[in-house]
Amino acid sequence: MDILFERIRIVSPLERRNEVGYLWIRDGTIVHSAAEPPTDVPPTTRRIDADGWMAAPGFVDMHVHLREPGQTHKETIETGTAAAANGGFTDVVCMPNTEPALDSPMAIEYVRHRAAGLVAVHVCAAITLGRRGELLTPMHQLIEAGAVMFSDDGSCVRSAEMMRRAFEYVAPFDALLSQHCEEHSMTEGFDVNEGAVAAKLGLRGYPSVAEDIIVARDILLAEYCGNRRYHVSHLSTRGAVRLVRLAKSWGLRVSAEVTPHHFTLTEEAADGFNANAKMNPPLRTRADVDAIVEALADGTIDAIATDHAPHTREEKSQLFSHAPNGIIGLETAVGLTLTRLYREHRFSLERIVELLSIGPRRVLGLEQPRLAAGQPATVTIVALDQEWTVEPERFRSKSRNTPFAGWHLVGKPRFVFNRGAMWECQL
Repeated sequence: MDILFERIRIVSPLERRNEVGYLWIRDGTIVHSAAEPPTDVPPTTRRIDADGWMAAPGFVDMHVHLREPGQTHKETIETGTAAAANGGFTDVVCMPNTEPALDSPMAIEYVRHRAAGLVAVHVCAAITLGRRGELLTPMHQLIEAGAVMFSDDGSCVRSAEMMRRAFEYVAPFDALLSQHCEEHSMTEGFDVNEGAVAAKLGLRGYPSVAEDIIVARDILLAEYCGNRRYHVSHLSTRGAVRLVRLAKSWGLRVSAEVTPHHFTLTEEAADGFNANAKMNPPLRTRADVDAIVEALADGTIDAIATDHAPHTREEKSQLFSHAPNGIIGLETAVGLTLTRLYREHRFSLERIVELLSIGPRRVLGLEQPRLAAGQPATVTIVALDQEWTVEPERFRSKSRNTPFAGWHLVGKPRFVFNRGAMWECQL
């Protein structure tokens, strides 16, 4: 590993940098990062003309389903982290709805032992044992084992009293609680968003207010329990946007993430019974998408996360009502973000880096990497102008369930550096 990126745009908002320069990475360390070229570069160094490329602190996906243990026919830690690296991510957070759930120190140790490669895998542990909503997990022990946050993701903590107890339990060590916000009494057996497409296809609808109710409930509980740290997973409605914005104006420690599919697609993508557009929360309306894009721009939303949810081709080929929820996202997220937000909505590169790198690390309390000489290389390299077509058969993920097959995107991950290793992206 000895590469000099010449005339690359170095974007590191925490260092107040957005400049064209030279980035030299050798043996896992940044040896040069400046506007001026380095001297004494040996002839063995690989030089890359990176005009039109960007170097940023390594991207983080704080919501990924790696399916291991228990569902390795869909994904494994090995294939999921390969997909993450290929999509431009140095870090991911794996969610706890595995079989068994990630609700014990032993389960966390298993994941950490299996994830020793380039991509750092952080663990989101369960709030309740077995994610059943009945008994709290030993969260202090799970933090000691390495958990960075807690959620019963895939299910909502239905009981307000149980969620209150969780906030009170974590108060002494100020842990982060996250929620899959869904009032299950309103969504049982849903297929798509409650609206025009559901009516047209005769499918069961998920009303957007079912998400908003839980967001509002948990914000009030977080405040009542002493302004605890609270994170809204895969936010999808304009109502939830308003609630998060209001909570932040009150000074509450509330954060939120959104997925690329929720700022790109609407419920119309499911028309024709397209099971690759079936997910939870479901795709919403154009008004919801517009509200999410506005919230991404103004800082209401802290991070972009994929909710990468692999399923087999056979599972997604069932009748729409029987097909499982979820799509894969690790290998399309950066391209969709750059195409939709940077090019179409004119987001600054600084804001893109904040959403993909700085924001998730800030929410999780992870160390922020620097693009300075002498620092370990935790870097994502992206070709900002490169056009490419989404071809699922070339993915490193074990699954292919994406609604973006055949899409033409602009902006492509090229290299990832982390933990002393390098990945050259192939998409």
